[in-house]
Parts: sequence; C-alpha cells; structure tokens
Amino acid sequence: MLSKNNQKRPAKAFSKADQKSNFFDAVYEVVRQVPRGRITTFGAVAEATGMRMSARMVGWALSVSGNARPKVPAHRVVNRMGILSGRHHFATPTLMQELLEHEGIKVRDDTVVDFKKLLWEPPLKRL
Repeated sequence: MLSKNNQKRPAKAFSKADQKSNFFDAVYEVVRQVPRGRITTFGAVAEATGMRMSARMVGWALSVSGNARPKVPAHRVVNRMGILSGRHHFATPTLMQELLEHEGIKVRDDTVVDFKKLLWEPPLKRL
C-alpha cells in the first residue's frame, strides 16, 4: 500500500497475542494429524509448523490445549528419546501413559517401547 507521498507503508504487524495464537493453531493442526497408535516428537511438530527451533514452544502450546476444539491428542507427543516428558501437564500423573496404552502403545518407565517403530513424522510445512 502506498502513502500520499507514494512511499510503501509497512505491512500491519501482528501482535504478540496474534503470533502466539497462530503458532498454537499450527501446532494443534499438526498434532491432530498424528494417527491413533502412533507418536511424534515436540521437535517434529515444531519443524512441521515451520518453526524448527521451537520444540519447547510446542510443549507450551500443548500444555494449554485442553480446551481446544476439535480436541488435540497431546498424549501422542513425546520428547526426542520417546520419554513422556509432558505427562505432568495431564490431569493425573499416569493419564498420558493410560491414553497411549489404550491406543496399543506400550510404555515402560515413562518411555515409549518401540519408539522408532511407532514414530510418525508429520509432513513439513511448505513455504
């Protein structure tokens, strides 16, 4: 858009709240694609949203996803070693494991058994 003196105006900047909301929505969209009985990692979700270095932000987004609609299967996201590192954000300390086991995923010592076999890689965001 040009101003009266034909100079380009800067594009409208998004507020921090808008940026956070857009990132959270992108995270939720990716996590909703994780197939039942499979898992993915915080880093894979971050990379799929185009924010490769934001794995911790993915965890933050998932920690507040309880009221999101449609539901977000946050229990299917684990750390890069297969550890249920987000388990303390669930209603009970064992709920994440229980949800995974209900889908046929075995967990031992808070770690997914056959992690590499069950790992689902989301499609990368096309820029």
